[in-house]
Amino acid sequence: MWPLFERKYKIGESGILNGYTDWHSHILPGVDDGVRDIEKSLEILERYEGIGVKSVWLTPHIMEDIPNSTDHLRERFAELQNAYNGPIGLNLASENMLDVLFEERLSQNDLLPINGNHLLVETSYIEPPMDLYGLLSRIKSAGYFPILAHPERYRYMSDEDYRQLVAMDVKLQMNLPSAIGMYGDEAHRRMKWLLKNGMYSFIGTDLHNGRMLGKLLDGKISSSLCKSIKNIETD
Repeated sequence: MWPLFERKYKIGESGILNGYTDWHSHILPGVDDGVRDIEKSLEILERYEGIGVKSVWLTPHIMEDIPNSTDHLRERFAELQNAYNGPIGLNLASENMLDVLFEERLSQNDLLPINGNHLLVETSYIEPPMDLYGLLSRIKSAGYFPILAHPERYRYMSDEDYRQLVAMDVKLQMNLPSAIGMYGDEAHRRMKWLLKNGMYSFIGTDLHNGRMLGKLLDGKISSSLCKSIKNIETD
């Protein structure tokens, strides 16, 4: 349990981002509903430098509505790498909606994983895809380890769902904005339950633009919650 009354800090002043790896972001410009141009990407990376971020995984959407090809994303990533001269390590992967397009890409092994064999995946917030657990098992059978993005935001999930996912060795990735209530009270409550039960393995901002970064950095976080988040060990 967290104390009812304790000191709170702005995320940007808490030190939580110093040495941090952002495992989920939409900073790669002009490919999805995230940052629109390289100039904005560079501005965000400059702000990241100021708060001590160590590395960033650029994870643009791949879904039926945003059918990014891996070749196109690699091209855009090379452009950003050429434009950025700072100290932050940039890495390319993708956030994969578990839909028909994903199943096609999985069968073709046409994917952009994290660290070679981890796939960042997501579902609808309202309902799961058909045969969710079977699909996650097929991902593992193909030699990949699923990382489920922002599980605290899935309204259809129960505590037992989370336990089953962890038992299947599906990694869970927390969205840092959930810690300051940016997605509402229910996502915040679920986030605290998952954190308390040690179910998170990765943290990401899910950052889409500079305005969102400003809200995140100005958001208040309690000292105990900050400490618990810092204790999450990532691979």
